[in-house]
Amino acid sequence: MKKKSLELLINQNLNNIDSIENIVMDSRKISKGDVFLAIRGGNDFVEETLEKGAKLVICDDKKYKDIKNVIVVEDTVSFMQKWAKKYLELLDIFVVGITGSNGKTSTKDVVFDYLSLFKNGKKTEGNYNNHIGLPFTVLNISEKDEFVVLEMGMSGFGEIDLLSDIAKPNIGIITNIGDSHLEFMKTRENIFKAKSEIVSHTKEAMIVNGDDVFLKTLDAIKIGFNEDNDYVIKILESNSEHIEFQIKTKNSCDKLKTNLLGKHNLLNITTAFALIDKAGFDKDLIIKKTEDLKLTKMRFEKIQKGNILYINDAYNASPISMTFAIETFKELPKESKKIVVLGDMLELGEKSKELHESLYDVLSTSDFEKIYLYGPEMKNLYEKFLDKKNVIHFTEKEEIKKEIEKFSEPVSVLLKGSRGMKLENIIKE
Repeated sequence: MKKKSLELLINQNLNNIDSIENIVMDSRKISKGDVFLAIRGGNDFVEETLEKGAKLVICDDKKYKDIKNVIVVEDTVSFMQKWAKKYLELLDIFVVGITGSNGKTSTKDVVFDYLSLFKNGKKTEGNYNNHIGLPFTVLNISEKDEFVVLEMGMSGFGEIDLLSDIAKPNIGIITNIGDSHLEFMKTRENIFKAKSEIVSHTKEAMIVNGDDVFLKTLDAIKIGFNEDNDYVIKILESNSEHIEFQIKTKNSCDKLKTNLLGKHNLLNITTAFALIDKAGFDKDLIIKKTEDLKLTKMRFEKIQKGNILYINDAYNASPISMTFAIETFKELPKESKKIVVLGDMLELGEKSKELHESLYDVLSTSDFEKIYLYGPEMKNLYEKFLDKKNVIHFTEKEEIKKEIEKFSEPVSVLLKGSRGMKLENIIKE
């Protein structure tokens, strides 16, 4: 199929290529028989990859136009996007597209875990959720795969439109509309418009967070805690190991138990549950699976280091996800002293000071032993706590690590901050 989809896009004879399987963008990872996509600086390694055994190279440097097994295109990234779209059109595959300000990766993980009970498939790995990563993920779908779960990120208008046009999802998901990317988008209304670009490309149904003030206006299947949603969540019991909850619809009421903590994860699970229900799969299998779900690292990940239990939620942060994390940590049974470490939330633009200060309410009602704040933006929040001796601002992560390690008794430590703050380094030896 990959060869056929490529032939439909070019006039060059590919008779000397029997099939196309593995596609690589990193010249260092080339093995015999791979196809190399030369992205930007990749043009410098065209000849090297051929020597390593690449059966085909696609690049956009015209100096290679007369070399055997090299296809020269106008722009490699644009060509890769067109190829991915054509390839998906030829496949008989169930496509899920997921966007939103927070929770995309966790929702993707749960959807993938659920669908994997019934079919073979793939999902977006790592941060491959942009105009390069998504088509690359698509081009590495096997013809044996029956589904793909594609995460879609953005920083401006038109990006979700581009990715959704490639994916043409059967089911589209928008997790929420938050304050991420305000630096570029200026308002949440603009973020809503940009995320909603997925709607016109979705074939069967949209699933959205019906508790979100923007998303509840869409014609979609709605999930959430409010009673007017199509799938209503009610928490029955919560502790440090699991949450028992129910999902109620007009026609059913299912009881579930999950190892994932926090209301935000219940939203992610229920989104995936609604998708499985809509697709007509056996709910009993996924109810059992919900007890042992696996998320990508640094999503409320528990790491024990001696007497210190780190809860590493440091992959990224926004005001919504920061509040969710703090509230979840606050609600956990107090089996040990609790320490919160918060790093800057980036890309919030001119509202950054105000949005950092807005965390005061959720923190001021807590009984955390210590609140450690890190980064120049968190200084704004710190200044609202000048009368509290347990709130300390740091400019070096190493100093935070030293303070935590002074505790001789058991402590639980929440780490939460934007990717650029790399708070996970506090855990490392």
